Amino acid sequence: MSAEIIDGKAFAKQLRERVGAISADFAAAAGRKPGLAVVLVGEDPASSVYVRNKGKATIGANMESFEHRLPAETSQEELLALVDRLNADPAVDGILVQLPLPSHIHEQTVLTRISPDKDVDGFHPVNAGRLATGLDGFVPCTPLGCLMLLKDRIGHLAGEQAVVVGRSNIVGKPMAQLLLRESCTVTITHSRTRDLFEHLRTADIVVAAVGIPRMIQGEWLKPGATVIDVGINRTEAGLVGDVDFDSAVKVAGAITPVPGGVGPMTIACLIRNTAVAAHRNAGIALDRDAI
Repeated sequence: MSAEIIDGKAFAKQLRERVGAISADFAAAAGRKPGLAVVLVGEDPASSVYVRNKGKATIGANMESFEHRLPAETSQEELLALVDRLNADPAVDGILVQLPLPSHIHEQTVLTRISPDKDVDGFHPVNAGRLATGLDGFVPCTPLGCLMLLKDRIGHLAGEQAVVVGRSNIVGKPMAQLLLRESCTVTITHSRTRDLFEHLRTADIVVAAVGIPRMIQGEWLKPGATVIDVGINRTEAGLVGDVDFDSAVKVAGAITPVPGGVGPMTIACLIRNTAVAAHRNAGIALDRDAI
């Protein structure tokens, strides 16, 4: 047995194309393109690559990209003042402050300053509360992408046994909320869970987002399970996920590779959230099923 490989790269490409078409229609109706502002403080190499890729994806989806690259010594007050200006700018529909920030800047203070209606990363406490209570809001891009891949592969998720490995505010917690919203039975586990394999052996769906290279072994999985590996860990052998792919691929029914699985979906969902924000801000109806 060998698992089906879930091609996140191909799915993300299709999603970006759909968003691009919707953005072109939006521009014709609103007289402007959807706008995404990305703020980078400092010269972190990985962050610089992410920002560049996000800019390319934004432009490729018929949107305006507003990049703000600030020196590492930028004060928290200066950064907050920029966020305030972007909140007030009608050309900006979405705001993303690239993490991590320099140590002298309090990340939560900055993220909370972003208007919830422009918080296309879905990190604002208001959007977290909206998700938890079933209200409409922005969902963090990585778990949203995971959900799209799961629904594309499985279809209706109601009744599925799902285990989320990881409890971060960015992936683990919102992923669990999304799966609950789809009527899954959800268990949240993490690096300190005793006998993790006992939870995984009955799981129809496994979402691994714990940040430990190859932590989850194939023999822990239920045969035929769908495995979404969010982990991106740099090792001497290159990039690997939180799941031991070589053993898991022999047991799972479907699995995302690393790289090429969840990663491309994160940027595609950021573009998607920006399109949603633009329509809301302009008061233009959007068929949510289209994206």
